[in-house]
Amino acid sequence: MDPRVEQREVALSPPQAVDATRVACTMPASDRGDAIVVLAHGAGSDLDHPVLGAVSAAVAEAGHPVWRFNFAYVEAGRRRPDPPARLAAAWRDVAAAAREAHPERRLLLGGRSMGGRVASLLVAEGEPCHGLVLLGYPLHRRRARRDGPPSADELRTGHWDALSVACLFVQGERDALCDLAALEAAQRAHLPVERVTTRVIAGADHAFAVGRRDPRGGDEVRAEVADAVVAWIDGGR
Repeated sequence: MDPRVEQREVALSPPQAVDATRVACTMPASDRGDAIVVLAHGAGSDLDHPVLGAVSAAVAEAGHPVWRFNFAYVEAGRRRPDPPARLAAAWRDVAAAAREAHPERRLLLGGRSMGGRVASLLVAEGEPCHGLVLLGYPLHRRRARRDGPPSADELRTGHWDALSVACLFVQGERDALCDLAALEAAQRAHLPVERVTTRVIAGADHAFAVGRRDPRGGDEVRAEVADAVVAWIDGGR
């Protein structure tokens, strides 16, 4: 039996652009898993992004519910992301609702790009969870290859020293927002090495898209991302 998707609304603490936000809950056919995963979208997308959908389906098939939610600015029909404080407040509201709905499960937070980064900021500030699922972490601003490696001042790692939970990074090999050598160095410098897992998707960019000459289709690449998440969750990280 395939996982089912339930639509919910979670009330948001003011001030926000809307009073409540949409949450898509992908529920497993069986309760054999012990985690619940909450995922937020990137700055230029919403909860229906294909990568989030593929991850949600695969994780739920492995027995773990997945909640995907929209930030308030998306629900209000806006393109410009909310200020950081409002993004964080929405994250707290949805995480609290997921924790209340599934108190017996390990809570894992994360998401694509901006959504994952905001989750990591919350956890660094003390938001309780058991781990972070970071899909395309935006380590720095978009850079062309000719720009060379980013400097330490450009890296979005100022809060990493406060992260003690297990972290999964799934990154595209061609991600213009994440130099892989800089990521590895930052992980060694700021995170507990034994609690960090990194999976690199060959040929993929920041959105986990691949070039036209790549023999893999989008579904196959997204399945690689999803498989990495499931393996990490079920591996006890």
